Amino acid sequence: MVADLFDGGPLAVSVSSPIRVLVTGGQGQLGRDLGEVLAGGVPDGGVADDGSGILADLTPGRCEVLSTDIDTLDVVDRGAVRSVVDGFRPDLVLHGGAYTAVDLCESDPDTAFAVNSMGTRNIAEATAAAGAHLVYVSTDYVFDGSLDRPYREWDRTNPCSVYGRSKLGGELEVRAICGASATVVRTAWVSGAHGANMVKTVLRLAAADPDGELRFVDDQHGCPTFTADLARAVIRLALDRRPGTFHVTNQGATTWFGFAQATLAAAGGDPGRVKPIATTDLTPPRPAPRPANSRLDNAALRLAGLPLLPEWTESLGRLVRTLAPGTGSARATISRDESVPVPPGEGADR
Repeated sequence: MVADLFDGGPLAVSVSSPIRVLVTGGQGQLGRDLGEVLAGGVPDGGVADDGSGILADLTPGRCEVLSTDIDTLDVVDRGAVRSVVDGFRPDLVLHGGAYTAVDLCESDPDTAFAVNSMGTRNIAEATAAAGAHLVYVSTDYVFDGSLDRPYREWDRTNPCSVYGRSKLGGELEVRAICGASATVVRTAWVSGAHGANMVKTVLRLAAADPDGELRFVDDQHGCPTFTADLARAVIRLALDRRPGTFHVTNQGATTWFGFAQATLAAAGGDPGRVKPIATTDLTPPRPAPRPANSRLDNAALRLAGLPLLPEWTESLGRLVRTLAPGTGSARATISRDESVPVPPGEGADR
């Protein structure tokens, strides 16, 4: 029986049975928040939604979720992927699993393409065979950053890094195998309560040297995005089975320098401690080139009449209050593993 559940289109599942959702990258910062929203909860740093936002809170038990990560599903293993998908028989597949170490991708392109391109081929093949709807999470790195305006979904891609090329490879695999019906979600400058990211890096550096100067690049522009909000948008697009490509970020743009200043201010610190530098001043230089302009225009969401995510500063405030309760100091609750991967000078890469 078809349940006409959302105004974007029907989802062909029985009203009496839960929607079966397979999540890859389930232990990542987005994956954790996807699981929380699908379970009917509110992610750390998020806010309950009464329906005025992009997705109203789901009823607990509405979705049956199989959350996987590298330890339970290696997307490079075609047989393993097929076995998991065939066994679970999902209605929806949210493919967020990826190799996102941008600089390491430059020195290990085979791994980047194996995971991000071939791994996505395996997921797309199994999803299509199961008759499920696929949502693939992609990145601003598919663009070269040369435009002087935010990138729209229909602008020409031209990645300038191995990571960007491997993620574009994943987009091409999705289109070749699943056709136009699949959903591609491009996002950028992602932060959340879990994993390594820009907000945690700023708070950690500020707490480690309370009187020290922080230096962040001021010539890379993008749209900070927060997983508590992004997760809702990804799930809405999946439940609606919206076809095509969507740019999904929080609203507004800044630089890494501006992002760092806003983070310190939200934590009750002195934003004047943050000093701007050029990308060329980073020591050591980063192996992978970064787009100077990573701003994404959420045109497809807007033109489809779907609600946009909140302003990035609003969501930043919620996240900082979660990570640094009381916001009277810039001391965050960050584990050692979460604080290591993001280098000073710029934020974590999507």
